[in-house]
Amino acid sequence: MTGKELVLSVLHHQQGPRLPWVPFVGVHAGKIIGKDATAMLTDGDNLYHGVLEAAKLYQADGVPIMFDLQVEAEILGCELVWAPKGPPSVKTHPLEDSDEVPCVCKVPSASDGRLPLILDTMKRVKAAIGDTTALYGLICGPFTLASHLRGTNIFMDMYDNEEYIKQLMAFTGAVATAMAQLYIEAGMDVIAVVDPLVSQISPDAFAQFLTEPFTKLFDFIREKGALSSFFVCGNATRNIEEMCKTGPDGISVDENVKMVSAKEITDRYNITLGGNIPLTTVMLHGSQLENMKCVVDLIDSLTPQNLIISPGCDMPYDTPVENTIAASQAVHDTAKIRAMVADYQTPADEYAKIDIQLPDYAALTKPLIEVCTLDSETCAACTYMMAAANDIKAAFGDAVDVVEYKYMYKQDIARFMKMGVAQLPSIYINGKLAYSSLIPSKADFTEKVNEAIAELKK
Repeated sequence: MTGKELVLSVLHHQQGPRLPWVPFVGVHAGKIIGKDATAMLTDGDNLYHGVLEAAKLYQADGVPIMFDLQVEAEILGCELVWAPKGPPSVKTHPLEDSDEVPCVCKVPSASDGRLPLILDTMKRVKAAIGDTTALYGLICGPFTLASHLRGTNIFMDMYDNEEYIKQLMAFTGAVATAMAQLYIEAGMDVIAVVDPLVSQISPDAFAQFLTEPFTKLFDFIREKGALSSFFVCGNATRNIEEMCKTGPDGISVDENVKMVSAKEITDRYNITLGGNIPLTTVMLHGSQLENMKCVVDLIDSLTPQNLIISPGCDMPYDTPVENTIAASQAVHDTAKIRAMVADYQTPADEYAKIDIQLPDYAALTKPLIEVCTLDSETCAACTYMMAAANDIKAAFGDAVDVVEYKYMYKQDIARFMKMGVAQLPSIYINGKLAYSSLIPSKADFTEKVNEAIAELKK
C-alpha cells in the first residue's frame, strides 16, 4: 500500500499492514530548506519545496501543506505578528470592542489574503506527490477563529452574552465551511479542523456552543467526499467525548492527553485517533534513541486499529532532523527498532540537574502571576492565556508582577517539574495553581488577584 492508502484506510476504519505516519512539519519544513517561518508562510515556492522535502526526508504517509491558524483571521482583519521560528500570532481583534457579527459577505473567497498562494501550492503538491501521499489541508476551527476576532472577551461572553456567541460561531462555522470547500477543490484528501481553544472550555460549554457548528462542518466535509480530522491542542481530555459526538473521521491530540484513555473513548465511537509524540522533551530536546523508544512505547501501549502516529502538534522549527527520521523509522520498521531499543534506558533526568530557584512565595509583597505555556508566540491557547494575564497586568499595573515561562526551553521545563506543573497552559498566583488548561474570564481572574492581595496584607 502507498502511504496515502494507509492514511485513507485508517480514516475509513480499516487496518493496513502497518500504522500510518503523519509528521506535522509546519514551519519546520522551512528549517529543512534553510528558510525562516515567515519566508515559508508567505512564499509559494518556499512552501512547495519545503513540503516536498519534508515528505521525502521523513517518509511521510501524510503531510500538511501549511500549519498556520491565522490565515482566516488575517483575511478578516486581524493584525498579525510574524516570527522567524513559528507561525504568526494574532495581535489585534476586530470585534474586541464590538459585539457585532460580521456579514456573511466577509466569508473568504479564493482571491483573499494568502489563499491564492496556499491554493496554488496545494495544487502543485497534489500534482507532485498526491498519488502516494495523503495531503492535509488545515483550517482554523470555528471557536479559535471566534477568539481571534473577539479576543479574551469571548470567555466572558459565554456566561453573559450567550446568543452573541452562537451567532458568532455560526459565522466562523461558515468561514470554516468555505475554507474546507476551497481546500477540497484544491485536492486535499483530509481537512484537519485545528481548534486549540477547545481544550480551554468545559464539556457543557462545548455542547452548548460548539456541537452544532462542528457537526455541520464535518457533515459538509463528508458530503464533499473528503475525510476530516478534529485537531485539538492542550489538555482536551474532558472534551474528547464531546468531540467524538460531532462526527469527525479522526481526532488528533497532543502530549497533554493520555492516549490510552483517549483511545478507549474514540474506539467506542469508531473514530481514528492520532498523536502524540511529545514536541519538546522528546522531539526537540531528546536523542534519536529517545524518539525511537517513545514511538515504540506509544505503539505498544495502544491497539492498532484506528490509530495514526504523529507529533502532538506543529513540530518546533528547530527539531533536529535526525530525531524526526528516528521517529519515522520506528513507525516504518517497528519490530526492528523495538529490538534495538529493548535495553535502552532513558538517561538520568537531565532536568533535575538544572539549578532552579523558585521565588520565596512567603516573602512576596505583591501578587506574582506565573504563566506556564508551551510558547505564547506560537500556541493559540497559550496566546490567550498570556493575554488574560496581560489584561490583569494592565488593570493592576505595578500592584502585580507577571512572568511567562515557556516549555520550549530546558530551563523552563526544569522549572515546571520543580513547580509540579501538570498541564499547559496554566497560571499560578503566588505559587498556587489558579487555572489549568482553562482560560479565565477577566472578572474571575480579577477576583483571584484581589484575594491574593488581601492575603498578602494579613
